[in-house]
This record gives sequence, C-alpha cells and structure tokens, in this order.
Amino acid sequence: MPTYSDYLKIDELLELQRPLSDGPEHDEMLFIVIHQVYELWFKQVIHELDHLQELLGAGDVHHAGHTLSRVLRILKVMVGQLDVLETMTPLEFLSFRDRLESGSGFQSYQFREFECLLGNKNPKAIERYPAGSSARTRIEQRHGAATIWDTFLKLLAAKGLPIPKADLTRDVTQRVEPSEGVRAALVTVYRTHPDLADLCERFVDLDEGVMEWRYRHVKMVQRTIGTKKGTGGSAGAEYLKTTLDQPLFPDLWAIRTEL
Repeated sequence: MPTYSDYLKIDELLELQRPLSDGPEHDEMLFIVIHQVYELWFKQVIHELDHLQELLGAGDVHHAGHTLSRVLRILKVMVGQLDVLETMTPLEFLSFRDRLESGSGFQSYQFREFECLLGNKNPKAIERYPAGSSARTRIEQRHGAATIWDTFLKLLAAKGLPIPKADLTRDVTQRVEPSEGVRAALVTVYRTHPDLADLCERFVDLDEGVMEWRYRHVKMVQRTIGTKKGTGGSAGAEYLKTTLDQPLFPDLWAIRTEL
C-alpha cells in the first residue's frame, strides 16, 4: 500500500521550488510556490471544463451545473491567492525580478488552453510558442475545438430551443459574437425552462468570476510594478487593463434588459 507521500509524490513536489537569486532572496520562494499552485489549479480547471463539455454533450444539465459550481469555487481560491502575493512589497519583488529574465505569465500554455475553452481565442497567442512544441500543439488543438458555449448552444437546440443554424455552425476559432437569435432563445429559456435558466446563471457566474480574477490581477501588477513593463517585455498592467470588461458570453448579459 502506498503511503501518503508516495501517493502524492511529496518528495518530488517539494524539490520543484528552486529559487535562482543569490541568498536566495526570501520572497522568491513565495513567488514560485504561488505560481506553481496557479498552474495546478489551471490543470484542475481544464480537467473540469473538459468534463463539463462531456456533460453538456450528453444533456446532463444537473451535473453540468454541479461542475460549473466547482469551477467557480476554484476561481475564488485563485483570486484569494492574490491576497497572499500582495503581501510582497515592490522592493521585495525587485530583489529577484531580474532572475525571471524572459519568463512571463504570458507563457503559461495552460492559461491559453483555459481561455480557448472559454471562447477567448487569439491566433497571435499561438505564435508565442515554438512550432512543433508540445505547448503549441496543445493550444492549437484547443483553438480549433468547440468552446463550452458552443456545446451549450447545441444542448439548447437538442432541448428544442430555436438556436439559429449560423450560431450552431459558426467558426469556433473566432470569439463568440452577440447573436439576436440566441438572445431570443435565451429569453425563452429564462421564462419557461428553470433548470436551463439555472445553468445560464452559472455561466454568468463563471464570466463574472473570470472578470474578477482579471481585475484583481491588474491591481496586483499595478501595486507591485506600477506602469513598468512586465517580465519578459510584456506591457504589464497597461495590457492587462485592455482585457477587462470583455464578457465571454455577451448574450447572457444583454438579455438582462429584455427579461
């Protein structure tokens, strides 16, 4: 029988935190641990969203809602981790920042996969990864696959809702665009299908949760480095601000004035 440490590979896990600064600087360990934990949460969220796709495809509304609720709780934990990261002052971050060299959160391929699943697809993001690399292959596959919103619309159509054919057969490599026909179907959902309406509200919660995480991320970056360029030469907080208030599921927000 495996022990706790054997099952969870604790020895291997604890060997992965390797600061590069001289000393090393005290706060580099915190920076490494938090970002490694983020990658683990991204792995779990992707795992859950893949499962959500399967549930939606099978028409299992109840368990789809349960899975979305789990993702929402994970997002809350991810936002909460920023509170810990913000205990690091700008000078403490600067004490080891140069060790990151070209490293940047923009290079997280799991975050790009997460965005693709949610429908925030940007072909330029693929170009940041070397051709033929496993990271680029994974993102390319996600980029060409249906989003959770596409699968949800197919579920609504299977339930007899009048989803326009153009929305069911759209180019899934593009961002989700507002659709008058989808909005009309969603109004019917809210008025006559309470189980599906509850699922719609979980999608709104997910959208809002991602917006909250983006906002807190922007404020954390501003608090730590101000308007300086981000690590790896990124535009830092100025770029991150452009990602705010861009709903993933615009029709779910638009129908608020029509109900």
